[in-house]
Amino acid sequence: MNFTTLQELLIERTTKEQFSGIVRLTRDGDELFAGAYGFADRSWKIRNHLDLRFDTASMTKLFTAAATLQLIDQGKFDLETAVIPFLGIEDTTISDAVSVYHLLTHSSGIGDDAEEENGEDYADLWKERPSYMVTETADFLPQFIHKPPNFAPGEGVRYNNVSFILLGLMIEKASGQRYRDYVREHIFARAGMRHSDFLHMAGVYPDVAIGYEKIEDNQPDITVWRKCIYMRPPLGSPDGYAYTTAADMERFWTAVRSGKLLSPELTQAFQTPQVFYRHNQGFDYKYGFAVYFALNNQGEIAFYLGEGEDNGVSAKSVYYPAHGVQAVMLANQGFCTWPIVWDIYRLLES
Repeated sequence: MNFTTLQELLIERTTKEQFSGIVRLTRDGDELFAGAYGFADRSWKIRNHLDLRFDTASMTKLFTAAATLQLIDQGKFDLETAVIPFLGIEDTTISDAVSVYHLLTHSSGIGDDAEEENGEDYADLWKERPSYMVTETADFLPQFIHKPPNFAPGEGVRYNNVSFILLGLMIEKASGQRYRDYVREHIFARAGMRHSDFLHMAGVYPDVAIGYEKIEDNQPDITVWRKCIYMRPPLGSPDGYAYTTAADMERFWTAVRSGKLLSPELTQAFQTPQVFYRHNQGFDYKYGFAVYFALNNQGEIAFYLGEGEDNGVSAKSVYYPAHGVQAVMLANQGFCTWPIVWDIYRLLES
């Protein structure tokens, strides 16, 4: 792989204000490439560096999925467990047929709090309900439990945030711990992710990149940036917004693949496509357990990843199995890392 070309592409994207963050590539724990670009704090012109912690948005679902599978390993429930009866939630439009498997694979059909596939903006949820009131997992329930389903469980695939809220509640009920405490103890600590945590928006923490949204002005030479502090709850939850570093994300995947977190059976399942999502430009895309897979025309996995996208956040942790390369991209600017996923793929394949 030509790392000079990758560096040039990243510098070009940064210069055009299309990327701000860090990129790190490893193989078997050895660093192949690492670079930091843009600003962690635009007010003080403090630059991003490789040891910074970044918001991960929905990439947090990986941790929720791993925690769920751990509890399956412990026999607390299984993939076919009916979720609503297990939780004992009453007065809901969610079918009793929705299982843990459906939640993990985005195939439950339940109504999301923000239907992002319909173009709804997650930030709009907090225009009427103060986001600072939503800090516990159960606080999310009123936002979706009365919404009509999009399809019957197992009869479609549609990205869904609140599926992982329900998984978070299952983790809490089965373990007797709050979701964040369980993940800190059984995912972060066991994987050696010493710099990962759930950080409150009102707190002051070292080595944290601030997320920014770019506002395009009518004048082409003027760019305005704003912080994304009113666009989400103040504290990470089962569906998003844990903070981590590039090195910690590499540690997470090392722990997964080495069997440090899960049984051999579920370690394999965590890295296996489960349900077909769509076909686009020569690739089949499938969901696994919070993992997104791209398969080429030969049916081989081109790459698989955990991802998160939101205003001020763009995160990917990508594995390219044919090359044994793990890539982590963490950005404090929204919707900017997918092109880099493909840049790296093309460079590896060339």
